[in-house]
Amino acid sequence: MARKETITKKDILNAAFEMASEEGFDHVTARTLAARAGCSTQPIFRVYKNMEELGKELFDQVIEYFGAYYNEFPKKNDTPFVNLGLAYIRFAQENPKLFRLLFDSENRHGKSLYDIMNGQDGIIVKEINSAKLQGCTNPSAMFMKMWIFIHGAACMSLTGDYDLKEEETITILEDSYHAFMQTM
Repeated sequence: MARKETITKKDILNAAFEMASEEGFDHVTARTLAARAGCSTQPIFRVYKNMEELGKELFDQVIEYFGAYYNEFPKKNDTPFVNLGLAYIRFAQENPKLFRLLFDSENRHGKSLYDIMNGQDGIIVKEINSAKLQGCTNPSAMFMKMWIFIHGAACMSLTGDYDLKEEETITILEDSYHAFMQTM
């Protein structure tokens, strides 16, 4: 009779997610993951060919996590890209290790930042369409201009160099959007 599997693929992935969230993905090794999951390395390599395969699946799970985070984030502002900016910056502040994994990593498993941000729900496409509906003649260029500020602010928050309050961030995002509109 075969032994009953006590550690599932989901258990392993959840343990890897916890570790990546707390310590960063570079600390997720087969041995440290096995210790976290409460098993040997054997169950890990039973369900994954190698750590790269696990890393890709974890990466996809973190993309879904960010999408859910954004979807649950309160949308209080009608100016395009403001809610996106607030959610992105707050995600970096609240989940710095996961932010680095998704948005500040050289290994994004063949996905661009745009692909990661847009996700399954078309987050960026919705913002671009909103800008177009509000009269922006080149909403894709507007996104790029806004994105440079948004991403920079989020990265600054990782190092403690971004300490603006939410109201100040909203004002800067709105002012930037309206200033860019005048140049388009």
